[in-house]
Amino acid sequence: MQGGSRHPKQAAGTERSASLPAGAMEAPSSHAATSAFLDAVAEVTSTVENGAGLPEVARSISRALNASIVVVDASGSVLAVAAASPADERAVLSQGDVAELRAGGEVVGELRHRARGEAPPPALIRWLATLLALEVDRATAPERASEAAVASFLRDLLDRRVTDRENIVAVGKEMNVSLEAGASVVVARAHPQVPEEGDWRARVLSIVERGARGVSTGSLAAAVDLTDRPGNHDGEIVVLVPGADGELAHRVAEAIRRELDANLSSYSIAVALSRPATDPVDVQRAGSEALLAANVAEAQGTQLLSFEHTGAYRLLLPAMSEDPAELRRFHDETVAPLVAYDEQYDTDLVRTLESFLDADGNVAKTASKLYTHRHTIRYRLERVRELTGLDVGSTDGRERLGLGLKAMRVLGIAAPRGPSAEPGTEAGQVPRDEPDRP
Repeated sequence: MQGGSRHPKQAAGTERSASLPAGAMEAPSSHAATSAFLDAVAEVTSTVENGAGLPEVARSISRALNASIVVVDASGSVLAVAAASPADERAVLSQGDVAELRAGGEVVGELRHRARGEAPPPALIRWLATLLALEVDRATAPERASEAAVASFLRDLLDRRVTDRENIVAVGKEMNVSLEAGASVVVARAHPQVPEEGDWRARVLSIVERGARGVSTGSLAAAVDLTDRPGNHDGEIVVLVPGADGELAHRVAEAIRRELDANLSSYSIAVALSRPATDPVDVQRAGSEALLAANVAEAQGTQLLSFEHTGAYRLLLPAMSEDPAELRRFHDETVAPLVAYDEQYDTDLVRTLESFLDADGNVAKTASKLYTHRHTIRYRLERVRELTGLDVGSTDGRERLGLGLKAMRVLGIAAPRGPSAEPGTEAGQVPRDEPDRP
């Protein structure tokens, strides 16, 4: 009996605890849950207020809910995705829970979500769906012109087939885009590095479009046929960002790069941006700038490059725009024999020349960068002289060869990349019998 008795104070304390309102003992955990709830809402609200764009809002909601999500508009078109993989995206679309998005009393889309762990609180889903609905309503306000119409219009602008300012502005208005203050041009390229199933080009376009429109709702994006232009245009998208706001255009370019990088893990990516054209008639010039920057970015392995940051390549823009055949002739007269030799014998003359010029003509630095003996570097440079007739030991020879390499990049001609240039084969890990080695 003694073991079963309670101290009077202990018993009183127990009775007081029993008389507290239901849930009072859980106050600390309830407080933590409320704090987490408010933090999640605050992050999404901040993303919306900062104008980061619909894709970033979707990612912040994904983090808040700890769920994979897909945002679709009222017609069922995918506007934004925050999923672990394409398979995860398909699972969300086919099996995910659905929250209706309403703005102004009208359904503007759906939030489809699939929890990665414990299901999020329904109240949090409703709250975030309300914020998302307002962002979707803003992002989808302009009616979209057909892809074919947009592609045709962009091609006409880039080729200067339409030179009348009033006509350009009028056609832009038909597509719900204002070009009175001009526009900037973004070129986006994505190429799969492994075999892809299905229409990967359509997927690239979809990703680029939602990245652009998430920041600038009036942007126009389309796959434009530019096969007659210098460069590798397979999987290339042209985006027109209305207005003369260069900062806005840069945000669009960065959003596109971010979306491509987040959704295409096995692709090479290059996004390039022109300077703003303050007159719609000058969009053709902006397009040429973006294409030149895209060629340089792709050659350098850079994901994002503005025309202003292309350095000396800018001097070659008139030649690329007005007479690419002359630029090609200069390439043929300088470094083309090196490209052909490398392709035939799987050697590294182009790469050696590039490294030598980047090292300001220092053989020791070139050898160190390429993990190659100095004698081999000198032998290769002598082979460069034999094939091109240009001596890297002379100022004129270095200048002409350097311009030849720039012409190669501006024209979008890919330098040969043999086994020694592939990831994991640095420092001579892949032995080869090269004709240019003594």
